[in-house]
Amino acid sequence: MDRTMFLSLAIASLLVGVVSAGDWNILNQLKGLGSSSSQKGIVSKGIKTDLKGYCESWRINVEVHNIRKFDVVPQECVSHIEDYMTSSQYKDDVARTVDEVILHFGSMCCSKTKCDGMDAWIFDVDDTLLSTIPYHKKNGFFGGDKLNSTKFEDWMKKKKAPAVPHMKKLYHEIRERGIKIFLISSRKEYLRSATVDNLIQAGYYGWSNLMLRGLEDEQKEVKQYKSEKRTWLTSLGYRVWGVMGDQWSSFAGCPLPKRTFKLPNSIYYVA
Repeated sequence: MDRTMFLSLAIASLLVGVVSAGDWNILNQLKGLGSSSSQKGIVSKGIKTDLKGYCESWRINVEVHNIRKFDVVPQECVSHIEDYMTSSQYKDDVARTVDEVILHFGSMCCSKTKCDGMDAWIFDVDDTLLSTIPYHKKNGFFGGDKLNSTKFEDWMKKKKAPAVPHMKKLYHEIRERGIKIFLISSRKEYLRSATVDNLIQAGYYGWSNLMLRGLEDEQKEVKQYKSEKRTWLTSLGYRVWGVMGDQWSSFAGCPLPKRTFKLPNSIYYVA
């Protein structure tokens, strides 16, 4: 390996590795690599960028799963993430994802008149069907600090999460095609009543099963828990045509569905 490639890999590893630090600061990190910054942008090894450009690249690399297991959003990028998640662009991106799901339906053999009751679709709940954006707005969170699970669950109990844009229409289109809907959430079982009420208030109903994490599941990684639930569904004979979620852990492991569709969310990472 030549020196240039070694230095490139070292820089990339440093930038990704420090993402989880609570006092992480991209400007300080770049200065440590011999970079300089000004109002016009950041210069590192002859490559110029600006903070907005860096933060957008960071967000995109989270979405394509290059950056993983981060605890917090880089402090300088929190306002950028907030701007995106509360923007019309976020809503447009969700709409494009919904369009792709509808196109996927065209390749499915199941229709309402032909379904045998064993065709299934899986949705995650938080930031897939129900939006947690109001929580982040109220608490000034948007990934800048580690999520306080107690405070977050107290907010869930209030049943005030609205539907994610465009998702209610998609949900009912799938249901009306005769496809059974299964909800697999990493929420804890004690939140079942609040979750059911919130889903109904937001306009979702008619699902076949809502699966939440019991005591036996709480020590498992989310990806293992959700993989086990998919395994259980397929063992019953269900054909899972698709899984939709905002975290990669919704899709990891076996069995693999025919298609997966990820909604954007770079506020937090759930493994």
